[in-house]
Amino acid sequence: MSKKTIGNVWVFIEQDGGKIADVSLELVCKGRDLADQLGTKVEAVLLGDSVKALCPTLFSYGVDNVFLAEDPNLKHYSPVPFTKIVIDLIKKHKPNIFLFGASVVGRSLAPRVASKQLAGLTADCTDLRIDSFEDKASGKVLPNKLMQIRPAFGGNIIATIVNSWDDPQMVTVREGVMKMTEPQPDRKGEITTVKVELDAADCLVAIIERFKEEKSVNLKGAQIIVSGGYGMGSAAGFALVKKFAEAIGGQVAASRAAVDAGWIDHDHQVGQTGVTVRPRLYIACGISGSVQHRAGMAESAKIIAINSDANAPIFSIAHYGIVGRVEDVLPKFIKAYKSRA
Repeated sequence: MSKKTIGNVWVFIEQDGGKIADVSLELVCKGRDLADQLGTKVEAVLLGDSVKALCPTLFSYGVDNVFLAEDPNLKHYSPVPFTKIVIDLIKKHKPNIFLFGASVVGRSLAPRVASKQLAGLTADCTDLRIDSFEDKASGKVLPNKLMQIRPAFGGNIIATIVNSWDDPQMVTVREGVMKMTEPQPDRKGEITTVKVELDAADCLVAIIERFKEEKSVNLKGAQIIVSGGYGMGSAAGFALVKKFAEAIGGQVAASRAAVDAGWIDHDHQVGQTGVTVRPRLYIACGISGSVQHRAGMAESAKIIAINSDANAPIFSIAHYGIVGRVEDVLPKFIKAYKSRA
């Protein structure tokens, strides 16, 4: 019996108005790493209207081939036509791995594709790697499988999920989780033009008007982040985090508990259900350090943790730890910093 050929690694490219989403470029970089381990190619699936000009950017980050589908009906994301085109491509070209961003679009499209394809899908992965897997049900060793790693059971454990179903192995990954490598502008690739065949039933939904509001918070680009947790005690206590961040020129962030308490809005949330950040300095104030929160900030260059509980999990990843009440420590930090200014 001939050995089954490994399919390529695919990345769904999310774009809006001719701008590629950062999460898609991050996944291209991760896809390049996975494909190199498997000895396969990285291919991108790009749907839109007049978006061919984006292909050189995808090549520069590691894409070998772009499946390009252009049509006025694809100008904005709509689940029915996008799903139809992606499914047709999968059936024809049989990828091994398919990566989606865990964005609004990715969380809408990936489950639809997985359902129609009868493929597995793991959401919100924090890491991906290639390894062999022993399927205890069949007794077979499955080589070169995608290890899909994510927090599970409320963040109490880190689970490794393996798909033994038919390919593609599918995952969604949040923005900022995978590192973006430096592009190589001279790198070239190929374009496979996809014939778009949509009928009236595929285009029943039309976007009449769009309203866009830019985020006022850019935690991903912040070099200094001061983050507050439920240990701040109250909205008044959380105001001290904002005062400290203002004093040292940092951005304000928060744990999910602080956001759920209503002390700050969700745009500031760091963690598994928030933003993933990698600043030069991350100061965690009154944050216990659950698995979900650590998933969003553990790769910060320097981490300072302030917590009254000496056994708080946050200290396990902190470079410097201060055991004390944040309402006592932060005013001293502010005073010391201003005295040097």
